[in-house]
Amino acid sequence: MHLAIESLPAQGAPEQLVLLLHGVGSSGASMAALAQALRHEFPQAALLAPDAPEAFDGGGAGRQWFSVAGIDEANRPERVAEALPALWSWVRAEQRRLGVPAPATAIAGFSQGAILALETAAQCDGLAGRVLSFSGRFARLPARAPRLTTLHLFHGATDAVIDAAHARRAFETLAGLNGDATLDVAEGLGHVLHPALVDRAIFRLRHHIPARTWAEALGSAPPGALADDDEPLH
Repeated sequence: MHLAIESLPAQGAPEQLVLLLHGVGSSGASMAALAQALRHEFPQAALLAPDAPEAFDGGGAGRQWFSVAGIDEANRPERVAEALPALWSWVRAEQRRLGVPAPATAIAGFSQGAILALETAAQCDGLAGRVLSFSGRFARLPARAPRLTTLHLFHGATDAVIDAAHARRAFETLAGLNGDATLDVAEGLGHVLHPALVDRAIFRLRHHIPARTWAEALGSAPPGALADDDEPLH
């Protein structure tokens, strides 16, 4: 995938990796404001924002991760599933290239990019230590909660594209499955990657200690949850 944004630490090797996935009909460049905010807070992070592999079938110069033409609740999971393997291969390749382990990787997505990020957490648990979903939803609510990935959900209360009810249902489902998740819903905001939500994302990254880290400290981490040399995103 073509990298629209590749921001690396000014000095030294990356300690964290943050992958930014844009919305449908847009491009990696649209994630620049989020990348800049994260660069300020996490100077040793590598920040990558690719252009989605497909041309937007709605016209224009934008890109898409999967087609939304005629999409509905029945066919959405299949379309998302078809887009995931290529994304996972790319994530692993970038982790190897930059020398950053999975627990120190975060995938942040907006809208369609958030759908892919959430489904990655559900179907490929542990590929990233954190997932940040801005104005996203699950293609299908998970039957099991991720054990090696923390999910942070951010949504505008008046989102007319992907209703905030999806984020609330996702959070309730994950909580019922003993998953590790947070939810922030901002009143008065629609379908937008707003600075207020970016601020909350930074707060969550700074202050939310993943449940698996607590479990490890208490001696009850699941096998393989964290290797001795792995570090959660901080």
